[in-house]
Amino acid sequence: MYKKIFFLLAILPNFIAAQNTIKGTFTPAEQFKFAFLYHVTADTSIFVDNTDISEDGSFVFNLKKNQAPGTYRIVYAQPQDEYNFDLLYNNEDIELTFDLEKGLEFITSDENKLWDSYNNSMSMIGQSLNAFYTSGGKKQRDFKKIIEILSTTQSEFEKAAEGKLVLNFITASQPYIPENLIDAKTFTENAKNNYFKHINFGNPILQNSNFLIEATLNYVFNFVDNEDKNASYITNINTVEKAIGNNPKVKKILLEILWSQFAIEENEPVANHIANAYLLDIAKTANDTELVNDLNYFKNASVGNIGPDFEIIIYDEDGEATTKKMHDLEEANNYLVVFWSTTCSHCLDEIPELHKLVETLEDSQLKVIAIALDEDRYRWKDMTYKFPEFYHVFGEGKWDNPIGDNYNVKATPSYFVLDKNKKIINKPYNVKAFEDYFKTLPQPKKEIEEGPSKKE
Repeated sequence: MYKKIFFLLAILPNFIAAQNTIKGTFTPAEQFKFAFLYHVTADTSIFVDNTDISEDGSFVFNLKKNQAPGTYRIVYAQPQDEYNFDLLYNNEDIELTFDLEKGLEFITSDENKLWDSYNNSMSMIGQSLNAFYTSGGKKQRDFKKIIEILSTTQSEFEKAAEGKLVLNFITASQPYIPENLIDAKTFTENAKNNYFKHINFGNPILQNSNFLIEATLNYVFNFVDNEDKNASYITNINTVEKAIGNNPKVKKILLEILWSQFAIEENEPVANHIANAYLLDIAKTANDTELVNDLNYFKNASVGNIGPDFEIIIYDEDGEATTKKMHDLEEANNYLVVFWSTTCSHCLDEIPELHKLVETLEDSQLKVIAIALDEDRYRWKDMTYKFPEFYHVFGEGKWDNPIGDNYNVKATPSYFVLDKNKKIINKPYNVKAFEDYFKTLPQPKKEIEEGPSKKE
């Protein structure tokens, strides 16, 4: 009796201390120095652990015995959003290799090996379908054979994943499976119509991963009519919003990601549709003031909108100062609002070029308003004397300036072309792009009898 008790006591500490590990090897080893482990959630990533990478490229994370199952992310370089990969953890040891050329491979982990195998199998079947349609796609027998493989593969993987975390992802990935031969166009349309059939946006396991984000982006950007991409994007976004259903937290995250994608690409019609139709109201309900401001700043500075107003101090020939609103100016057919800085190297190259161009123009053709997002008022003032043809505004606070905010300025120089009614009509990338665009604009008619121009 006592011997049995002693034996139990002897193994009890080992049982209590039992824990899982995530270990692996990075290749080439000399290019990796550290690794960070994060637990992925719907709206953030929670730090779990970090480790140094050995000279041979090996690393190990020792997980706590109560570490929650879910999606985890290993970050191996900066910036974190570029240099990382995800994996599934469900109370098992995981061993992997990561090669910069070959990518990620799992040596041990039922969850991750099953997920990889499923994706590889589905990719091969997809290639067979593409080859079938590319070759003409006429034989019912060949089509049914591919579809049978597709259906059987999905069913077998779902059975193999029973009781596992990965089952959530495999069932949500179930593809469209037709019963009879259809042409490629009909297949694509049906696949689009059935895309969200098996995706539950309320599933917390899917929410706490990249799955819903990737599925949404794939849908919006892949099912597109190249003849009218923006119309397709907007239709797809509306479908996504409806598919998400009553899941406000997920809806906010996914729509904000979509808005950011189109905002970065400066696709203003689509980005503003997301904001106006959905995201602004969602952000206000969530009291997300920062997001509300970002959406409004982007919209206000979009082509087609009236440029946000601001004050300009104008000096006459006698040095007398008059303060005017930009909207009240009535001296040119077009206006160019340019944001620059005295410490910006690109600005110091382009602003003199812009001034040389303006010197060749009639006063009624263009007026430039140069807004310096800066901190040194004296240095700015000295530099303004080099550009007497411009109206100058000191944007105190640099990136924390209301004029720059209202024009959604993220970099200098930034150019905004306005018509005589102060409507934004173009946002050229640089001074050369402005010059090329300006040549296409209609110019004011000259009076029949006019004196010598001050430019002559």
